[in-house]
Amino acid sequence: MANGKVDFFNDTGGYGFISTEDEDDDVFFHMEDVGGPDLEEGQELEFDVESSPKGPRATNVVRN
Repeated sequence: MANGKVDFFNDTGGYGFISTEDEDDDVFFHMEDVGGPDLEEGQELEFDVESSPKGPRATNVVRN
């Protein structure tokens, strides 16, 4: 699993980006893949990365 922090979160759209040293680009996530309460900017996470047509996407997101 990769480690990172929430870099940006749009609570209206329910999506955001995670910054991590393991990927060149920020990793996209959607709250439908996370579940639970909304994430906050700066929150630390563990996650898997999968390829998607628009770039890396976080799956199996776990809050630290």
